[in-house]
Amino acid sequence: MKISAAILALAVSSANAFAPSASVGRTATNLYGGGNMEPVDRTMNGIDDNLGYEAFDPTAGDSPAVARNNNGGVWVQQRARPRRNRKSAGVRAMVRENIVTPANFIYPLFIHDEDHNTEIPSMPGCQRHSAESMLKEIGESLELGVKAFVIFPKVADDKKTNLACEAYNPEGIVHRSIRMIKEKYPDAIVCTDVALDPYSDQGHDGVVEDGVILNDVTINQLCKQAVSQARAGADIVAPSDMQDGRVKAIRDALDSEGFTNVSILSYTAKYASAYYGPFRDALDSHPGFGDKKTYQQDPANGREALIEAALDAQEGADMLMVKPGMPYLDIIRRLKDNSDLPIAAYHVSGEYAMLKAAVERGWLDEKDVVLETLTCFKRAGADIILTYYAKQAAQWMKEDGLY
Repeated sequence: MKISAAILALAVSSANAFAPSASVGRTATNLYGGGNMEPVDRTMNGIDDNLGYEAFDPTAGDSPAVARNNNGGVWVQQRARPRRNRKSAGVRAMVRENIVTPANFIYPLFIHDEDHNTEIPSMPGCQRHSAESMLKEIGESLELGVKAFVIFPKVADDKKTNLACEAYNPEGIVHRSIRMIKEKYPDAIVCTDVALDPYSDQGHDGVVEDGVILNDVTINQLCKQAVSQARAGADIVAPSDMQDGRVKAIRDALDSEGFTNVSILSYTAKYASAYYGPFRDALDSHPGFGDKKTYQQDPANGREALIEAALDAQEGADMLMVKPGMPYLDIIRRLKDNSDLPIAAYHVSGEYAMLKAAVERGWLDEKDVVLETLTCFKRAGADIILTYYAKQAAQWMKEDGLY
């Protein structure tokens, strides 16, 4: 009965579509919920009579730019009208190509060995969390659909050395935090950063000698760090150091210790970017000398990312990351088009801080610009998005009924 009624309604609707118009100037269905509500005369006749000057008439002459339809209304003879697929929220939702959900997020959290939280001035809304606060933040995020988290430690200066041995201390802040998270929230996906800079008294991602970052010596330390994190319960290790050959070495180290199910999310295309400043404020990990241009990628290079991606895939990476995100959407697309592995984008601290600064000045609507930004990552090809907005974005999506 319901199907028959639906067919009848469709037939009536189709018939009405070809019925003569009761009024040439009738008002179209209001799909927009605002603006002028007065009927517009579609013939456009006489609207310029009292201007005091002669206006061009697009419908006049032997070759008019605008024709007239059977009802006398102005008519651009255009069959393909893409706006038909944008005419209402329902139609837009039906044909939407990319949809972001909280399940796409990895939420970065800063932690420190204190019993209180500390605000990060260059990252409004972000804090260095105490253990209790970290667990609370994760619990609230899980309720909103965010499933994955990556933790970054602020390490005390007296524990920093050139060899960064604190990076693989089983009683270190990261290892204790992993165990706490997995004990309280066993279904949470815990991701860890594999790099030496938070633990280095040199402020670099590797071991330093005479101003040079030692590639192979660094990898030796990274293997110890990755295995120790896996032993603590990490689900995903994410080497962000950009040393050559580290993915293979870490994969072999994990596998040799029985951690074949621990995933590697490789920072494949990590650029020597100026967008990392607020993150380094959060961890107090600014380079002690020079910069990181001898191991992180040149922002001017795009094809180089494909070399790194091919190597990481061959060496056993499970996922590939591009960092930063928004300024490097072209790199995300290149990796997506050239790899079958999932692609991650890191919406980094500088990008976050820029949005926050504009929002604080009233120049941007925070919710709209953040959700648009995250959608742009997805459209460019990102399957995974690391963002400091993860929890807030998930809350907005829930409020809007988007998931």
